[in-house]
Amino acid sequence: MTLTVVFIIVLISLLPERLSPLPTWVFPGMLTILLIALVATDPGKITKTERALRWLSIALVVVLATSALSATVLLIRDLIEGSPITANGTTLLATGMSVWAINIVAFALLYWEFDCGGPAVRAHRMPPSPDLAFPQQLNPEVAPLAWRPQFVDYLYVGITDAVAFSPTDAMPLAPWAKVAMAIEGVTSLVILGLVVARAVNVFT
Repeated sequence: MTLTVVFIIVLISLLPERLSPLPTWVFPGMLTILLIALVATDPGKITKTERALRWLSIALVVVLATSALSATVLLIRDLIEGSPITANGTTLLATGMSVWAINIVAFALLYWEFDCGGPAVRAHRMPPSPDLAFPQQLNPEVAPLAWRPQFVDYLYVGITDAVAFSPTDAMPLAPWAKVAMAIEGVTSLVILGLVVARAVNVFT
């Protein structure tokens, strides 16, 4: 999770200035501070259940989601109205894929943070009724004993939902999970559809 967030912080810092409603250093700076505080307080694995740690994790998700949402809205604005970003096909594709990747990780962190009460709760016990049902939970025979979903599992869910515009691996059971996956699918469809259409127009 830490390496993935660090990668996304770099992507956010490299986005064009017009895709951030705030100075370009604000979102990367906030994410860096929150990530350092989270890792320093609970190094290795997120297994402690203190309320402060829970709020640090949620704050990280909120800041990343806000950055992803604002970049998406501003990119759509530029795609509709036109801008220096959308006038160059290579720049447009690179920027569009960066915003798409930021959205994927933002939703992956959302699933990771809220499924079954969060990673610390899952590390101690799995509830009988999860918010996201993974194949290993639906068919325990194919999973190791006491299997727990890790961040890579949620990242895979985020990627497949963004690519297929629907759940392919884990099935959303809780209403919040269904809403989140629906929003991610629609957001991904809009980003990819508009970026590809505009890029084709620019290149031709």
